[in-house]
Amino acid sequence: MADSFDYSTGNGYEFSTLVDLLRYRTLHQPDKRAFTFLKDGETASRDVTYKELDRLARAIATELQCQNAAGERALLLYPPGLEFITAFFGCLYAGVVAVPAYPPRPNQKMSRLQAIVEDSQARFALTLTSLLAKIERLLTQNHTPEPITWLTTDTIASDLASDWQEPSRDKNTLAFLQYTSGSTGDPKGVMISHGNLLHNSALINCCFEDTPESVGVSWLPPYHDMGLIGGVLQPLYVGAPMILMSPVDFLQKPWRWLQAISRYKATTSGGPNFAYDLCVRKITAKQKETLDLRSWEFAFTGAEPVRAETIERFVTAFEPCGFRRQAFYPCYGMAETTLFLSGGLKSAMPVIFQVKGAALEQNQVVPACGETGSRTLIGCGRTWLQEKIVIVNPDSLTRCPAGQVGEIWVSGPSVAQGYWNRPEATAYSFNVYLADTGKGPFMRTGDLGFVQDNELFVTGRLKDLIIIRGSNHYPQDIELTVEQSHPGLRAGCGAAFSVEVKGEERLVVVQEVERRYLRSLDVEEVLGNIRQALVAQHGLQLYKAILVKTGTIPKTSSGKIQRHACRAKFLERTLDILAEGGSSPRFSRKKANEMIGAIQS
Repeated sequence: MADSFDYSTGNGYEFSTLVDLLRYRTLHQPDKRAFTFLKDGETASRDVTYKELDRLARAIATELQCQNAAGERALLLYPPGLEFITAFFGCLYAGVVAVPAYPPRPNQKMSRLQAIVEDSQARFALTLTSLLAKIERLLTQNHTPEPITWLTTDTIASDLASDWQEPSRDKNTLAFLQYTSGSTGDPKGVMISHGNLLHNSALINCCFEDTPESVGVSWLPPYHDMGLIGGVLQPLYVGAPMILMSPVDFLQKPWRWLQAISRYKATTSGGPNFAYDLCVRKITAKQKETLDLRSWEFAFTGAEPVRAETIERFVTAFEPCGFRRQAFYPCYGMAETTLFLSGGLKSAMPVIFQVKGAALEQNQVVPACGETGSRTLIGCGRTWLQEKIVIVNPDSLTRCPAGQVGEIWVSGPSVAQGYWNRPEATAYSFNVYLADTGKGPFMRTGDLGFVQDNELFVTGRLKDLIIIRGSNHYPQDIELTVEQSHPGLRAGCGAAFSVEVKGEERLVVVQEVERRYLRSLDVEEVLGNIRQALVAQHGLQLYKAILVKTGTIPKTSSGKIQRHACRAKFLERTLDILAEGGSSPRFSRKKANEMIGAIQS
């Protein structure tokens, strides 16, 4: 980390930790509203000011200090709400490493939470009285290896705040463990320091250009990097109020998100690509009549591939409500870079770039002009401040020439300290050097992409890449083709991967069916549509198409498709199968190859 970086928020005061930042807000803006939580996603149930947040955090910290918890890890198991925020800062105030985790839901598998408990070696857990008995019982049933000391923060007296002892800390002090989604493997605890957080907040503010007069709305889960850093820590850094709601309330009724933006005249809000798609599909014409989105200046989108089709559909649907196309802000980042890594100018329109699909399959970037087989990519901006991106051949570990796809490597003060208790994984991902020049260290993201005219384009995940007959295929493109082949297939709920059959890699797709189609689906029609679409758009013959029940595709707690887990279930024959089909007799290999040749030419 560069010691010369200015960690101030523009007011001349330099911060070393988030505790310094909140204490500063408490001293200079004690009565300003920091957070408002919307019960049921619609009704303001409670506000908290900087002074109140500071007092509650100091009380929780005092209790942790009495338990000699400094330096230990503490699970945070809360429903979305202000209690999570006070517990998070309580840990920071006590010098305890916070471990945000999603509280277990009824009938939910405990494997992810159990993995986090074991990996973090958490000795403490903070939660609410109403949840304690259930969570403690579930963890006990799953044989937690070490005893955990439980604290119910809603029973801690606020007057304990006066007994708080400020711990020794600096920008290199570990603040919390951000567990990865586990979309390509077991979740790993990314070690995020106070310096990482402050630098990334400065990076975000450099691009978002928020001010204390800005207003944010967030439904994003606070247990993940985008929800925690973007929805909780960033407004604190800026000094702007944030309106929060539960992700479940948004998913049940997406209108609530846009209604909150409209009601509170929010300037900044966003989410993954699927959230914008959900709004287009679920918000009715009558609900649109109630929305005024003219205040929405900054609609960030990231965490999964950003699609040009989604941008177009959303703009078409909500321009009559005052939404502006230039508000869309595609960006890129990950837990290993704290959160944000790249983005464009706030005032710029999204950058759209068409490339030849056949060339991309060979890791080459060739511009296209809308011809058959082209792919439309959305730019994710550039790096800012001290961050640096290089595109690297993942095999030779040398820098790729212009016009070639490679792995995205990054360096800078936002790059985390590594993975908790995983020295080999840390060395592999966080401490790599270019083989030809020796420059480094870099962090390898595991993502594939390229830079064109100083704009970063992300093409897919290295581990998810499907290689068939020497050509590269990105699963998210195949999944989009499949879901669009028939209205009975559920958007964002498919997985594409390959399996080896007689020494050859073959394509498998697993796709959820929309609930309302479960009884009326013409299976042969659907399977035929999938086969034809894959040949026509990707030149690929299908080995197996599996149609499964609604809600059964393996996903991470943040909603990402777990393709590796889905592949394992396919091989184990444990998918909840409605129907399945193989290669179509309509296309002989000769005919398919003819079509492939026509597409690639």
